[in-house]
Amino acid sequence: LQALEHVNARLLELYPDDEERFDIVLMTNNHAQVGVRLINSINHYGLTIERFCMTGGKSPIGYLTAYLTNLYLSADSEKVQEAIEAGIASATMFTANKEVAYSDTQLRVAFDGDAVLFSDESEQIVKEQGLDRFFEHEQLNENKPLAQGPLKGFLEDLGKLQKKFYAKNERLNCPIRTFLVTARSAASSGARVLKTLRSWGLEIDEALFLAGAPKGPILVKIRPHIFFDDQMFHIEGAQKLGTIAAHVPYGIAQKYHKSA
Repeated sequence: LQALEHVNARLLELYPDDEERFDIVLMTNNHAQVGVRLINSINHYGLTIERFCMTGGKSPIGYLTAYLTNLYLSADSEKVQEAIEAGIASATMFTANKEVAYSDTQLRVAFDGDAVLFSDESEQIVKEQGLDRFFEHEQLNENKPLAQGPLKGFLEDLGKLQKKFYAKNERLNCPIRTFLVTARSAASSGARVLKTLRSWGLEIDEALFLAGAPKGPILVKIRPHIFFDDQMFHIEGAQKLGTIAAHVPYGIAQKYHKSA
């Protein structure tokens, strides 16, 4: 939240009459009487959250559309699943197992590719037909863009804000940086991913193709404020090494996770 507020402060400096900034809404199924304690906590940490939604025991998911929500984060996996099924970008938050220092001057967001930014069409082939068939499929379809996944819109929103800084010659000092951290191999299946992003008109600042290697050590170097992935295996690996990770319950990996 502090990183988001820093981006907002920079945008306000550059565009004092423009209201296109991050808008943070605190959503809780607590009763309104809890609001005083929430306000005191927000003031204690020096945060700026003006909008509350306290639903008195009911799920807040129905309000997400009314709030024009671009991203919903919660520690409650059932609510997140409900939001995903309603077509809203959403993820379950997991705190890190150790504390690390995060940048307070740049919001750093890391995304997995398949079933997060992109659909799970290719991941279905991996799970059901194996890696060899997956590599063959990706090379045959290299010039066919992947379908969008649940967080494509959020990356798009980050890109719009980045371009506002670029327009003011602030590319090198942009307070938003995005990362693609994927288990794909660059040589055998990376081209389709990069061509898909290009076809969408989206830029990613850094793309890391790990060819199946663990993501945790790379994330330690990146130090994102949040990392989105659809597989709990990668979420747990990120947690152990100090990365705040968010699980996106979307795609075929959820079927395999539940059966395991």
